[in-house]
Amino acid sequence: MPNITYVTVDGAARSVEVPAGTSVMRGATSNDIDGIVAQCGGNAQCATCHVYVDEATIDKLEPAQPNEDDMLDFTACQRRPNSRLSCQLKVTSALDGLIVHLPERQN
Repeated sequence: MPNITYVTVDGAARSVEVPAGTSVMRGATSNDIDGIVAQCGGNAQCATCHVYVDEATIDKLEPAQPNEDDMLDFTACQRRPNSRLSCQLKVTSALDGLIVHLPERQN
């Protein structure tokens, strides 16, 4: 299983195995990682699963689709070039080693 690392605002990192075919968001919620609210359940309708993808691993991702890109404009935290919705990041073997940083708040 691919290994995804979630880094909190205070710098604490936790790596978990996430089954291929699920999302980075589901990997967090299934493993009790605080910082991803996921109010809409992964439908790209709320932006409460916003993450900052680590620059060292951002090349592992495909570009954001237009609906994800639009929804990122509604995030509670500052949008950055490496902002993504974790519900839209489908886990594959290519994402093994992905690092995402959690924002200060989601709402």
